[in-house]
Amino acid sequence: MKHPAEMPAMIYADESGEIFDLPGLAMAGRSGRLFHPVDLNALIPLPEGSELFVLPDTMPVGWDQETDEMLVVDEHPAPGMKGRIHAVAAFISPAYTQTATTAFYREKMPERPLPLFAYTAVGWWKGSFWVAAFRSDPDPRQDFRNFDLELVRRNTSRRLHSSKQNRLVQHLGRCSLTYGCPAARNFFLKRWEAPLPTSPACNARCLGCLSLQPEEGPPATQDRITFVPTPEEVTGVAVPHLKHARRAVVSFGQGCEGEPLLQAQLLEESVRLIRKKTLRGTVNLNTNASRPEAVAALAEAGLDSMRISMNSVREEYYSAYYRPKGYSYGDVLESWRIMKEAGGHVSLNLFVLPGLTDEMAEIDRLSEIIEANGLDLVQLRNHNIDPDWYLDSIGYEYSGTRTGIQGMVKILKKRFPGLKFGYFNPPLDEDSSQKRPLKPGRPSRSR
Repeated sequence: MKHPAEMPAMIYADESGEIFDLPGLAMAGRSGRLFHPVDLNALIPLPEGSELFVLPDTMPVGWDQETDEMLVVDEHPAPGMKGRIHAVAAFISPAYTQTATTAFYREKMPERPLPLFAYTAVGWWKGSFWVAAFRSDPDPRQDFRNFDLELVRRNTSRRLHSSKQNRLVQHLGRCSLTYGCPAARNFFLKRWEAPLPTSPACNARCLGCLSLQPEEGPPATQDRITFVPTPEEVTGVAVPHLKHARRAVVSFGQGCEGEPLLQAQLLEESVRLIRKKTLRGTVNLNTNASRPEAVAALAEAGLDSMRISMNSVREEYYSAYYRPKGYSYGDVLESWRIMKEAGGHVSLNLFVLPGLTDEMAEIDRLSEIIEANGLDLVQLRNHNIDPDWYLDSIGYEYSGTRTGIQGMVKILKKRFPGLKFGYFNPPLDEDSSQKRPLKPGRPSRSR
């Protein structure tokens, strides 16, 4: 069943974390700071591999369909039950994009924000959980069913033993076995996209940084890399993967590091070494695009694609979130332009928060940039952040019409028919068994 026939019920959790549904009250969603009913046609079964989270210090909000009111439930509604209750949200699997965050109410902000996850609206109907989301990328590379955890463990352990001198392999082993990173697991399974973290430092102070947070901030979800690998260590990971993996991609710039462009010389040397050994597969950079001169050098060295992460294309919200050190919003756009003019593939890693991302002011500003610079792909990534803390921290103010996330996609597709949407970095040579010719206008790699 693709969509429910009736509106799912609101769910909540008691103090012990047990989850209940409240049949007399329908699930509600949230866009920005606005509570609203969710569209039945925007609901799908909870994807395999998703998780449910209890939100401490919150109260659930449900929709009374008879009165068309949004109601805060502040005590246990079940007969004979007492105690505080809390809102529940879904952290949905990769390749799915949320269309509404969960509806919850706080009497005041807690001392620390919620952990860095995406809090998707979820309800209960006919024995199943339903979420406000859609599949934004058919690529199965991080689908839960495609990971045999015992095989991951064996392959990781075997590679760690055979690559004891490569610190980058050892780091990725921890990512695979301790944090369950899908990209690291795929590296050890010799398929799809493999990570190449390189930078312990960063030139931004992102509110939602996954690997480094101040004591008063939300808990970081993973440890940051503590060393700078050598070009030989990087190629020791990248080259075998590019030579043998299915639909091979290797990517600098991961959640377990800072900004890779701060190691631009290492990246440039690594790309040249990689391309001396193989032309197969795609070499990609995930970045904040803060150093245009470094991007130009990497494009000349043979970088195939670049993914630029942005929470918003409006300068005031971008700068308030990234809090850049030594670069500006203008530098990001200049790097974007340089990579496109060099013939490279450019993706926008857009942090999606319903209510902000789908404002017409956001869509119109993005359209202006695409018209000026070009763009190949928008990656629709759920923003892993406490929505109240985020909106307050960036000084967000509602600016007008919202289209919904799927409405935003429709508008941009109509304005730019060649623009693609997805979730992952694509392999640019789908038939990776063949060496592909150099792109027109790209510099030679035969150095």
